[in-house]
Amino acid sequence: MSSRRPVLDDRAYRKVVNAWAMYDWGNSAFATTIMAAVFPVFYRELALAAGASANDATAYWAYTTAVALLIVALLGPVLGAVADHTGGKKYYLGFFAGLGIVGTALFTFLGDDTYVRASFFFIIGNVGFAGANIFYESLLPHVAREEDIDRVSTRGYAMGYVGGGILLVVHALWLTHPEWFFMPGSGFAVRAVFLSVAVWWAVFSIPLFRRVSEPAVMLGRGEAVSPVGAGFGRLGHTLHQLLQYRQLLLFLGAFWLYNDGIGTIIKMAAVYGSEIGLDAGDMIGALIITQFIGIPCTFAFGRLAGRMGTKRPIFLGLAVYTLISITGYFMQTATHFYMLAIAVGLVQGGTQALSRSLFASMVPKSQASEFFGFFSTSSKFAGILGPVIFALVSQLTGSSRLSIVAIVVFFVGGGLLLLLVDEEEGMRVAREEDEAFGAAGG
Repeated sequence: MSSRRPVLDDRAYRKVVNAWAMYDWGNSAFATTIMAAVFPVFYRELALAAGASANDATAYWAYTTAVALLIVALLGPVLGAVADHTGGKKYYLGFFAGLGIVGTALFTFLGDDTYVRASFFFIIGNVGFAGANIFYESLLPHVAREEDIDRVSTRGYAMGYVGGGILLVVHALWLTHPEWFFMPGSGFAVRAVFLSVAVWWAVFSIPLFRRVSEPAVMLGRGEAVSPVGAGFGRLGHTLHQLLQYRQLLLFLGAFWLYNDGIGTIIKMAAVYGSEIGLDAGDMIGALIITQFIGIPCTFAFGRLAGRMGTKRPIFLGLAVYTLISITGYFMQTATHFYMLAIAVGLVQGGTQALSRSLFASMVPKSQASEFFGFFSTSSKFAGILGPVIFALVSQLTGSSRLSIVAIVVFFVGGGLLLLLVDEEEGMRVAREEDEAFGAAGG
C-alpha cells in the first residue's frame, strides 16, 4: 500500500494540523506540572517525611525518572513497529495516553510519607506520557506537508507551551491561595492540581482523535500476518537498515546525547532548587515564565530554520544550554533561578521541535512509527544516563551543584556529533526508500 496522505485543501489542512497540535497543548500539563514544577518538590517532601536525607531525596527522584525511562525504552521500538504493520498509531496513542492519565489521577491518593508509592505512580504516568508521544510524533510526517514540517513541529511545541503554561498559572494560584477557590488547605490544593492535569490531558486529546486520520497500513517485503511477529521482524529490519541510514544514525547519536542533557535539566531543576533552599512559589513562578517565553521563541526557531537550515538553530540552543549548566553551579537565590529559567525558555522548545522535524525529514514515511519508536525510546534509554549521573554525583559529593556541571558533557558531545550530519543526504535516502517501499507494496 502507498504512504500517500489524502490531498486536503488549505482550510482542512489547517484543521488537521491544529487538532494534532492540540494534543501537545493537553499532554504538556504533565510535562510542566508533574515532571518539572510541582510533583518533583512534592515527591522530595514525601521522601524527607519518610526519613531520607536532603541529598538522598533528590537522588531518589533522579532514580525514579531513570526507571521510568528504562521501561519506555524497552517497550517502544516493538510497539512502533507493530503500529506501522497494523495501522494502529491512534489506537496505541490512545492506550498510552489513557495509561498516563490514570497514573496521574492516582497521585491524588498519595499520603504524607509514601514516596515509594509516589515513584510507582509516577512511573505509570511517565510510561503513558512517553509511550503516547512515540505515536503522536510518528503522525507528524503524515500530518504535515513536506515543505511545512518544521513549522508544524514548532507549532506543536508552541501550543504545548501555551496549554501547559495556562494550567500552571492556575496551579500556582491554587497552591498559594487555596482559600480563593474554596479549598480547605494546601494539601487539598496539591491533590486538586494532580487531578486537574489528568482531566486537562484527557479533554484536549479529543481533537486529535476526531480530526486526524489513521495513516494507511504499510505492508510489504513479505511480512508475517501476526502483528507481534511482524513487529519484531520490522524492528530487526530497522536495526539492520539503520546501518544504511548513515545520516540518521549520526543524528540519533547526537540527539541521544544532547536530549539527555535537556531532559535532565527539565526533570531536576525544581528538586535541585528545593535542595538549595529556594521557595516552591518562586520556582513555579520561574517555570511559568519559561513557558510563556517559550511560545514566541519556539516560533522564532521555526523561522530561523527557514532561513538558516535546521541544524544551526539547534547549535544555538545547545550553546545556551551549556552556559545554563555551568552557571547553575553558582545559583544561590531565586533571582538566579529566574534568570536561568528565562534562558531555558529562549531555547528549549525550539531546540526540541527542530530536532523532531529534522529527524522526521530523514525518516521514510512508510516506517514512521517504527523509526519514531526507535527515535523516542532509544533516546530515553540513552536518557537514563543523565539522571543516574546526576544522582551519583550528588550522592558522592554530598551536593547537587557538581551534578549540574556534569551535564555539560551531553551538550558538547551532542553538538560535535551533529556537526557530522548531512541532512540533505538523509532526506534523499528516505525518499528513495519510500519509493522502493511503494513499489514493493503495489
